[in-house]
Amino acid sequence: MDIAYIPSPSTGVIHLGPIPLRGYAFCIIIGVFVAVWLGNKRWIARGGKPGTVADIAVWAVPFGLVGGRLYHVITDYQLYFGEGRNWVDAFKIWEGGLGIWGAIALGAVGAWIGCRLRGIPLPAWADALAPGIALAQACGRWGNWFNQELYGRATDLPWAVEISAGPNRDAGTYHPTFLYESLWCVGVALLVIWADRRFKLGHGRAFALYVAAYCVGRGWIEYMRVDEAHHILGVRLNVWTSIVVFVLAVVYFVLSAKLRPGREEVVEPDASGGEGKDEPEAKSKDKAETKAETKAEDETDGTADAGPKDSLPTRAPRADATVREGAVKADLRKPSVDAEAPEADKA
Repeated sequence: MDIAYIPSPSTGVIHLGPIPLRGYAFCIIIGVFVAVWLGNKRWIARGGKPGTVADIAVWAVPFGLVGGRLYHVITDYQLYFGEGRNWVDAFKIWEGGLGIWGAIALGAVGAWIGCRLRGIPLPAWADALAPGIALAQACGRWGNWFNQELYGRATDLPWAVEISAGPNRDAGTYHPTFLYESLWCVGVALLVIWADRRFKLGHGRAFALYVAAYCVGRGWIEYMRVDEAHHILGVRLNVWTSIVVFVLAVVYFVLSAKLRPGREEVVEPDASGGEGKDEPEAKSKDKAETKAETKAEDETDGTADAGPKDSLPTRAPRADATVREGAVKADLRKPSVDAEAPEADKA
């Protein structure tokens, strides 16, 4: 009886002349584009400017790739530095091996640098990008399908993935844990989008929700995997990592909700020149001109009202001056009369 299963690609690379096109790399690249596209839409909806997400991603993505690779190499060092291994393989990122924990941690450092340069808060940018990161992980997990890696226990379920014989693996059908995690990440993205719209999450809480929800799924999926991994107290290292990161995300979510409720009113302040800053400056000028016009109108109205009242006092001094002038002339005429009197006496 034939068993239904998901076939795996016979090869994970196609050569275009001398240029190798690797399925794993394509999945990572597609994931980055999806994250930036969705993050840009969410950033604009929250009051940010187009292109800001991509500008910061230029810092976050390289840091994230380095961090993801470092985490994988450190936690699985025996694959590269054990007996009979070649340490140069640690740099062959196209062969697979990116740890999401390291990618998020070091990617956050790159994002922080980009946000500092743009003068925007990192938590707000992370909230906008959170569901996009989950979708990027959903796309990236299909790179494991191309490389026939990170599968679970053997199974004959209809959706089992076929794995061919290779180094340290037997041919057969196994649980497609890469598919489980991909679907879980899609669900996480939808959850974050819904919760963000429903509760207006801000100050990094949407990102914290993404981290917590992803850790829940990663924990049970990790239990199903059969690839070589380090164990602590009989539990895979990544399970412990999921538990610790989940607790930290929940604590941050709760504390942030108490200390900084609501959502940021301004996510991208206009601190320097640019397209988005001309409009606020124009509004400020319009307000200043409006105030000046209003003040001028008030002063004009005040002068017009004061005119009739001030006219009476100004006329009074002119009348007084006329009276005084007449009195002076009268005084000047008196000496002439007095001068004629002595002459009459002499006569």
